[in-house]
Amino acid sequence: MVVAKKPTPAKIVPLKVKGSPQKGLKQFRSYEAKKGEGYMSKSQLNHFRSILNEWKAELSQDIDRTVHTMQDELTSHADPNDRASQESDMALELRNRDRERKLIKKIDETLRNIESQDYGYCAGCGEEIGLKRLEARPTATLCIDCKTLDEIREKQMAG
Repeated sequence: MVVAKKPTPAKIVPLKVKGSPQKGLKQFRSYEAKKGEGYMSKSQLNHFRSILNEWKAELSQDIDRTVHTMQDELTSHADPNDRASQESDMALELRNRDRERKLIKKIDETLRNIESQDYGYCAGCGEEIGLKRLEARPTATLCIDCKTLDEIREKQMAG
């Protein structure tokens, strides 16, 4: 008697962003390459395009929500401590939104790389970045080796 194996579903991978809270970021299905499929095939590019577009839309919604919340909460407190606390909260929120705005620019640049067929290849050495690294950081432009060397250089320059 032959027992058929159940196909294993695609693994859900959390989208991680360095320096950004993970709250609210959607989960996505990791890409399962088909046997014999070439690197950065049309379906792989579509997979990453979809991830990047969803991520960008989510970040844009967060920015819009913050603007509306800040407009609604804009009150002048008589107590200096309350006013300072509100200003501190707003400054923190604005820094976070500025970081997200910069990330949206990077996502747009990455989407342009997908359109020009440059996505998935290291800007430093030209080698494949790899699907797993791109799923961990869809906006990556360097392979792990070049990124490691880049970080070592940064540490040496800083210190």
